[in-house]
Amino acid sequence: MTSHRRPKQPSRTRVSVLTTAAAAAVALSANAAHAAPGEKLGKNDKNEVKAKVDHLYEQAEQATEKYNGAHEKQQKLQKQISTIQDGVARGRQELNKLREGLGSLASAQYRSGGIDPSVQLLLSSAPDDFLDKASTLDQLSGRQVQALKKIQDKQRELAQQRTEAAEKLKDLASTRAELGDRKKEVQGKLAEAQKLLNTLTAREKAALDAEQRRAGRSSAERADIGHHAPATGRAAAAFAAARSQLGKPYVRGATGPSSYDCSGLTSWAYAQADVFIPRTSEAQSGIGTRLTRSRLQVGDLVFFFNDLHHVGLYAGNGQILHAPRTGTVVRYESMDTIGGPFMFGVRV
Repeated sequence: MTSHRRPKQPSRTRVSVLTTAAAAAVALSANAAHAAPGEKLGKNDKNEVKAKVDHLYEQAEQATEKYNGAHEKQQKLQKQISTIQDGVARGRQELNKLREGLGSLASAQYRSGGIDPSVQLLLSSAPDDFLDKASTLDQLSGRQVQALKKIQDKQRELAQQRTEAAEKLKDLASTRAELGDRKKEVQGKLAEAQKLLNTLTAREKAALDAEQRRAGRSSAERADIGHHAPATGRAAAAFAAARSQLGKPYVRGATGPSSYDCSGLTSWAYAQADVFIPRTSEAQSGIGTRLTRSRLQVGDLVFFFNDLHHVGLYAGNGQILHAPRTGTVVRYESMDTIGGPFMFGVRV
């Protein structure tokens, strides 16, 4: 007779052991795929992380150039405001002297028999009102009229200066807010990139560093042995200065001599040749003569990406000398591996 008893269920302990074993097998398999050197999965993960990190660094550099532009604008505004405020202070002193002169005139008239209505109006706080009524008064002397007009002109000048200062202070507040936003944007991108890099093993990080060093050495060799138009004059001096900074780290907003960002390196290099160019890559793109790739000579400025947020110095044979991005150093690199399109060159 066939038995119809239900099959015996495995105990809870047995189920737990089987589940734990299965999980351990999956974990070991995954770890082996990541840890084994040369395995395809590990390489893809490393390359994927590198691509994402490079993109984040590019965005950080883009924000950095905008930060540099806002910072430069802030410095200019602060100087302009200081100049205006100094002018207002001097104007007040001049105005006080003019009024003191009118006071002396009034005192003299009082001693000679009293202050006439015209001089009373001269000493009022509203000389514009006096000029409107002056046509009805015959008592004014030429000296009085001249003094009053000087006061009126000075008051108008001071009012204009105060208005200009107020507008620039408003612009300064807006620029400071933009600076804060750009700084947060850069820091956010860099933090996100670092978080991704932290997912790599020490071996993978070392492999990425080795790849970057090999790429830099290869580009330097191609630049040195290539056939290209030699640098001359100020361009030669600027390029030589930049070349002396090979290996210096990229730092956001830095202009040397211990570290640089992209436009910080180019502006510093040309300053060593007694040529003072703007601070940001966008501003640098607007000076000198524009060039196509075929017309480039060593020392020319070269610009990349549609918004021109990256700049370097042409090194010959399709190579540039530049400060690439966070995590790198001043180095040679092929124009074709920058990560963005070459837009044009500029001969300073």
